[in-house]
Amino acid sequence: SSDGQGRRTPAKKPPGSGGGTSYTEAMLLDTEAAVMANFEFLAQAAAAVGDDSVGDEMDDDDDLHDEMDDIHDQTIRAANNRKTKGLMLHETDDVDAEAEEVLNELHLLAQSEGGTGQSDPQEWTAGGGVYPGVVVGGPDMKREGDAIDSTLGLGELAQLTVNNEAEASYDLPSTKESLRKTWTAKYTLRSHFDGVRALAFHPQEPVLITASEDHTLKLWNLHKTVPAKKSASLDVEPLYTFRGHSGPVLCMCMSASGEQCYSAATGGTIHCWKLPSVNIDPYDSFESSVLGCRLVGHTDAVWRLVSHPHRQQLLSCSADGTLKLWSPQSKVQLLQTFSSEQDGVPTSCDFVRDETDKMVAAFTSGHCVLFDLETGKPVTRLESSPEIVCNEVGRQIYRIVCHPLLPLTVTAHEDRHIRFFDNTSGKMVHSMVAHLDAVTSLAVDPNGLYLLSGSHDCSIRLWNLDSKTCVQEITAHRKKFDESILDVAFHPTRPFIASAGADGLAKVFV
Repeated sequence: SSDGQGRRTPAKKPPGSGGGTSYTEAMLLDTEAAVMANFEFLAQAAAAVGDDSVGDEMDDDDDLHDEMDDIHDQTIRAANNRKTKGLMLHETDDVDAEAEEVLNELHLLAQSEGGTGQSDPQEWTAGGGVYPGVVVGGPDMKREGDAIDSTLGLGELAQLTVNNEAEASYDLPSTKESLRKTWTAKYTLRSHFDGVRALAFHPQEPVLITASEDHTLKLWNLHKTVPAKKSASLDVEPLYTFRGHSGPVLCMCMSASGEQCYSAATGGTIHCWKLPSVNIDPYDSFESSVLGCRLVGHTDAVWRLVSHPHRQQLLSCSADGTLKLWSPQSKVQLLQTFSSEQDGVPTSCDFVRDETDKMVAAFTSGHCVLFDLETGKPVTRLESSPEIVCNEVGRQIYRIVCHPLLPLTVTAHEDRHIRFFDNTSGKMVHSMVAHLDAVTSLAVDPNGLYLLSGSHDCSIRLWNLDSKTCVQEITAHRKKFDESILDVAFHPTRPFIASAGADGLAKVFV
């Protein structure tokens, strides 16, 4: 049909035809043949065009699939090239030349420092799966990967990380200052009806004794607590209440053994108490045997009591102008009386810790004097500057304490200062404004590293004795009649500190 394409087949005259009719019929047949020939040509052309369009669409689809396959292969190959930094490729005998070329390219990419991770998108599978010679996580992977990651991986970022770790080592605690803890309030003691004037810890047990203006002392076991209603701290119920004073209890101290405690009030009589068991039932009846002896000798209020750290001796200072050394367990209880007419009335006192045969006292004149315990004579007079002595209001010394290891005396003053004196030379070695109001109380920790101070500004502050800097401030109590914190203390063997307030509370920090 292709040979006759475009040609008209002549109409054959049927037999027996003739005349005009035959001519007309011949014309019709000829026209019909021409039309049929055209239909045949159009049909063949349409078929050819249809075949071409279908072929083109199939070719386009094939090209699209090929391009998608190529892109997919390139993506997979790029990812695999990034992951093959450290892959160990084992070649076998059945690898054809094309696979060998691909493996060689992968080796070159892995060893190249500036590779981009792109490769020729060729098939690197054999038998329909990943070539079995590729070993992921082989023994050489770590060493090879480390060499590449040093430049292609983290790069400078890795060096920065190392530098930061090196710098962080400087922040590691290497001194006692960096090892210091932060104190937080844990126990609140709420049983007193008036201001708490003094407190002292038991030498070994988690036990505290408080003395109050409500004429009583109370014994507290810090391990027997109940949760507070509106606070994160714990409330402690008193185990025992010491009754016997007829006036406000102004001071108290604990013996070195922890078997006795001593208290004094406005009347001047010193009471010696035997400590009951820390496991006593708080609802037991009163034990009259708890009150031991009474030390009678002072004729006015006793401001301060201190127990000797190594002997069964007691030191007291009174508003009657004298200091007295007692031996409560001896037949002769009063051992010595000290006074200084030129300095007035003693306001505070302490045993010199590094020289156990001496004591130091502060007077209303603003001076401090060291006394010999045996002779009762003054040994050293601690110098005070003229501005201290001439200031009749600011020169008042509320508390004097001695360092447990060094020949150092520390004083707390009405003029908001804390001052440090050398016991050997008698000279003042340091003076600092420590609070916003009068400094009322001091305590040195048993290791001699930190100083604790309390003030009428409602705060207690912890000081580094080496640098004379404040390392922590805690707002502990509320004011009552312009008074706030009246005493502070360190526990001798446990991580406790305590404060006594005019608000009737005692608080323990851990």
